[in-house]
Amino acid sequence: MTAPHHIAVIDIGKTNAKLALVDLAARTEIAVTTRPNTVLPGPPYPHFDTDGHWEFLLDALARFQAEFGIDAISITTHGASGTLLAADGSLAAPVIDYECDGPETVAAEYDALRPPFAETGSPRLPAGQNVGAQIHWQFHIDPTLSDRVAYLVTYPQYWGHRLTGRLATDVTSIGCHTDLWNPWTGQPSSLVAKLGLTGKIAPTLKSGDILGPILPEIAARCGLDPATPVTCGIHDSNASLLPHLIDRTGAFSVVSTGTWVVMLAVGGEAVTLDPDRDTLVNVNAFGQPTPSARFMGGREYEVIRHGRAPVATLTDERFVLETGTMMLPAVQHGSGPFPHRSMSWLGPDRSDASEEVALGFYLALMTAESLSMIGAQGPVIVEGPFAQNPFFRRMLRAATGRQVLVSQTRTGTAIGAALLYADKAPTPPSMAEEPDPGPAHATYAAQWRAAVG
Repeated sequence: MTAPHHIAVIDIGKTNAKLALVDLAARTEIAVTTRPNTVLPGPPYPHFDTDGHWEFLLDALARFQAEFGIDAISITTHGASGTLLAADGSLAAPVIDYECDGPETVAAEYDALRPPFAETGSPRLPAGQNVGAQIHWQFHIDPTLSDRVAYLVTYPQYWGHRLTGRLATDVTSIGCHTDLWNPWTGQPSSLVAKLGLTGKIAPTLKSGDILGPILPEIAARCGLDPATPVTCGIHDSNASLLPHLIDRTGAFSVVSTGTWVVMLAVGGEAVTLDPDRDTLVNVNAFGQPTPSARFMGGREYEVIRHGRAPVATLTDERFVLETGTMMLPAVQHGSGPFPHRSMSWLGPDRSDASEEVALGFYLALMTAESLSMIGAQGPVIVEGPFAQNPFFRRMLRAATGRQVLVSQTRTGTAIGAALLYADKAPTPPSMAEEPDPGPAHATYAAQWRAAVG
């Protein structure tokens, strides 16, 4: 089959929902439209606005089809979202916001059920970040829900189901710290039976498998060809990894930045992962276990900025380097390499601009620490918003001591999701190498590491 040309990529991130149109041959986004991923307060609990997203996506698909033409649809979403469907395919319960702390109220009971890290590669995460913990709590607060659930699909496949009527999960999403999957055997974990979900998890497919053509009513609403194919879909961090899995040999790592900063190491050093420091095993698009780490860097960035947008200069950067102005972890408690530390500052009084520099340095040093914990070797490839931050890039180059390559695309996940349709390795992505910033940055990195112990 000849690869399609224009791929519409549904990209549901924690902060924004997007539709991107990708030129597959050129690996470029032609158009991107977004809406905030606003969480609805409930009842019955904080949940995602799936109906609002759906209307936004259908309108955007119709607009992109009219302006550019769409040959195929791909899907990528954030992880930590399991979708419970009734027998008729409708939602049996709203899609819970994984930051909802309701699951914490029955944490002890859940901890007695969940499999060990050695079985699942899933660390015990706060709130609802383990899909198993979400479902356990949902069944607890609504005793009728378990009987009403006919299917569990992961989040990319929820959108695929609405587009095609087909049911599935994909290896990257069911393998993303759900507690429900054994990444080494490629089979459900022992938790599935304990939750009463045996036979209810939709078939697990590779991300690039075709889920089906769009439903006739979608074709009519959006002006699309009724034969328009839809991929099974992929977890967003794995979408960022996929182009490099296709293009590269040898060891490398990808840093996927957004609300979460997720590090994935390929071909690195064999290390023992520490689940207490937010390391885990993801499953990549080829079905392979992939050592990973994460912290909520995008959220930390917004919390510290607090609506400000200072313009920092090289003069501000020199001030931070010379005075040792440092931000120490962690803003977001309960995740990342320092989950039990509280954020603090070192150094003299700060301007907004010097704080902006130190914030970029902090995020880079947290990233470097996470990369070291998963045995990353070879080039470090940065995707997403932080790729545009020069202070982050320079400090990451200094702190890792390795080549740092920066993606030039606006939406790193969209290119990877579109590549699920590639019948051969297309044009390699546009990358820029970050030069070595010199010894002052390396000295600062060593001082920061000493300060955090």
